[in-house]
Amino acid sequence: MKKPLVIGLLLAAIVALASYVAAGPYLALHGIRTALAEQDTARLERHVDFPALRVNLRVQVEDHLARQAGPDVSSSLFGAAALSLANQVLGRGVDTLVTPMGIAALLQGRATWKRAVGETVGGDTYAPAVPAEPLKHAEHHYESLSRFTATVQDGDGDPIVFVITRQGLRWRLTDIRLPL
Repeated sequence: MKKPLVIGLLLAAIVALASYVAAGPYLALHGIRTALAEQDTARLERHVDFPALRVNLRVQVEDHLARQAGPDVSSSLFGAAALSLANQVLGRGVDTLVTPMGIAALLQGRATWKRAVGETVGGDTYAPAVPAEPLKHAEHHYESLSRFTATVQDGDGDPIVFVITRQGLRWRLTDIRLPL
């Protein structure tokens, strides 16, 4: 009599755990959306792996800069020095911006701008700004058991891919593939 009960409880626990892991990316997206709407950087930090995101964005920016410069620039002494300096400046910009405080400053500036142009809840100048919802119309896809993407289109119709990676039982934003 005890054996079927134990097996039933074990199966229920396995199904509950699998459901939680499968729903994890959607929970992370919801957490990011809520944190942005409430401008809560502490909550955002729970759903974003800022060190991994900084590294990934910095690599993209440096690669884009090198491709734009071309082989002629990087082969000359002055071009290589200028490219190195530009990489340092852009890298520091990414390192500063992709932090909880950098995101908070962006959100505060966005809120101030939205209030100035009248894009507030209810249209009142003193009302809160319309919340940022960058993932509102995203297309979602599992790429593997530990990788999930949410793709949105920018103003030009180019895709911006938000990569959410499973870290143990948690899912966190680790990369944003920009349309550079």
